[in-house]
Amino acid sequence: MYRWLIRPLLFLLPAEVAHHFTAELLRWLLYIPGFRTILKKCCAPPPCRVSCLGLTFENPVGLAAGFDKNGRYVRVAEALGFGFIEVGTVTPKPQRGNSRPRLFRLVRDRALINRMGFNNHGVHAMKRHLPRTRRIIVGINIGKNKDTPNEEAWRDYLYCFEQLHELADFFVVNVSSPNTPGLRALQSAHALERILHPLQRANQQRSKPLPILVKLAPDIDPETLEALVQCCRRYDIAGIIATNTTIDRPSLQTPTHIVQAIGPGGLSGAPLHQKSVYIAQQLGGMLPSSMTLIGVGGILSGSDALDFRRAGACLVEIFTGFVYRGPVLLREITLQWCRSPKEIPPH
Repeated sequence: MYRWLIRPLLFLLPAEVAHHFTAELLRWLLYIPGFRTILKKCCAPPPCRVSCLGLTFENPVGLAAGFDKNGRYVRVAEALGFGFIEVGTVTPKPQRGNSRPRLFRLVRDRALINRMGFNNHGVHAMKRHLPRTRRIIVGINIGKNKDTPNEEAWRDYLYCFEQLHELADFFVVNVSSPNTPGLRALQSAHALERILHPLQRANQQRSKPLPILVKLAPDIDPETLEALVQCCRRYDIAGIIATNTTIDRPSLQTPTHIVQAIGPGGLSGAPLHQKSVYIAQQLGGMLPSSMTLIGVGGILSGSDALDFRRAGACLVEIFTGFVYRGPVLLREITLQWCRSPKEIPPH
C-alpha cells in the first residue's frame, strides 16, 4: 500500500513538506481511539530484543536523527514499532537552519540530499515536547549552534546534555553533519577531546551516568578514524554511530546537471551504503567489546542491515530507506535480523 499509493502521493509534495505533513498527520491520528492498535497490527515487527548500552531494545531498528528534530514524534516512532528513536539534532538556542529548499529527492538513486543546517526549536522546546513516560528508548542527538565558535563548542554540547539528561536514555555527540560550517573540523582527536572531557566529567558526576556515543562521518581517512577511536576510548565513550551523510557524489543515476543544480548537502540513501559499511567494518576491527557500534547509511533492505551486523553493529538506524520503503522496511529488517545467526561471519 505504501509503495503503490501513499508514496506516490507524498512524492507529489516537496520533500520537506511531505516529511512534516506525514509526521504531523500520524501524530494527530494517534489521538483517535483504536488507531494505535491498527497501526501496530499493520506495521509493528515481532519482538527481537537486543541488549546493549546497558539497555534492552524491543528490536534492533531505530529511527535516525533528523526525522524528529524537536522530540514531537516519539509516540509516532513507538506506535510504528521502532526499537528506539534518535531525536535531534538539538542545539541550545533555536535556529532556522539553512534557507529552503534544503531537502531533495534523487528518486532514481533512492537517495536524498539535505542541507537542513540543524534547524530546531532549541533545547528548552525539546524539554517540553519529550514524553517523560514511554515504552520506546530515546537517544538525544546534540550539537552546537551555527554562531558558536568551535573553540566554545563544548559549552553547547554540555548545556544540551545537562538540560536533557533526565529525559534521555543515551546521548549522541554530532560532530559530523556537513551542513553546519566548520562542524566537521571537530572530528579531529584534539577538538573532540575538548568536547568529550567536560561532557563525560559531568556525566560521571550524575547518580545515573548515561551512555554517550559519537556520530562520525563516512568521509574520514583511516588514520583520523583510528585517532578518534582512541580519543573515544580514553573518555569511556559507550559507542560510535557510523555514519552520517556524505559530501561525496558517487556514481549516480540522477543526471549530473540535476545534482549540480541541487548544490551542496549531505547525501543519504542507497549510494551511501557501501561507504558507511566500509567505515563500520574499520570500526569493527578497532573497537573493544565494551563499545557499541550502531550502523546507519543506505539501509533499504534487510540484507543491507545485515551488512552492518557483519561489521559488528548491534543496532541499526534508518531514515532515507524509511522514506522510500515505508514501515515494511522496519518489519523486513527485524525478521531477517531475528532469523540470522547471532554471530554472522564476515564476508
